[in-house]
Amino acid sequence: MRLVLVGPPGAGKGTQAQFLAAHYLIPHISTGDIFRANLKAGTPLGLQAKVFMDKGELVPDSVTNEMLKDRLTHGDVSNGFLLDGFPRNVAQAEVLRAILAEKKMPLDAVLEFSLANEEIVARLSSRRTCKDCFQPSVGVEKCPSCGGDVYQREDDKAEVIARRLEVYQEQTAPIVSFYRNEGLLITVGALGSVEDITAHAISALSRVSE
Repeated sequence: MRLVLVGPPGAGKGTQAQFLAAHYLIPHISTGDIFRANLKAGTPLGLQAKVFMDKGELVPDSVTNEMLKDRLTHGDVSNGFLLDGFPRNVAQAEVLRAILAEKKMPLDAVLEFSLANEEIVARLSSRRTCKDCFQPSVGVEKCPSCGGDVYQREDDKAEVIARRLEVYQEQTAPIVSFYRNEGLLITVGALGSVEDITAHAISALSRVSE
């Protein structure tokens, strides 16, 4: 199974990625993990990215694309993979299509997690992060994992969330149309329990995993 996950911030994409990757026995590949691995290993691509990050600038698509291309040469992707956080725009989606065409390993599906903006704002603005173990939780006064104090991150405040959603609509949402036109898009509602959403996703993907 070769999958891309898309969805707005707060839709639970990262959580679902872990469960789906485990279900299909494929690696969960996130852009964050790729960046951290390259930075830690001091690869040429990691050093290029560090130059921009040290300046507080966004890492150019060209560097991110090359990191992703390199990651897809690893042996663990032979039976499939799950991409989380890539592509972030149509240009990256086109690059990914070219990379996979060259490798003769096209995508099986693009799974979109859909959630209304008002639900996203309510969900994220109620989230708190532990000062000690950094685990996020919802509607708590103490961390359920370690008992530490919790606080609200700046990017979990309502006005910041609204801006994050605007950025998503401007930059990332167009790839939904791109993949719909490619005949790859499958949409699943992201409202409900984690277990129910996972079950719905697996059911929706069953037509391409057989």
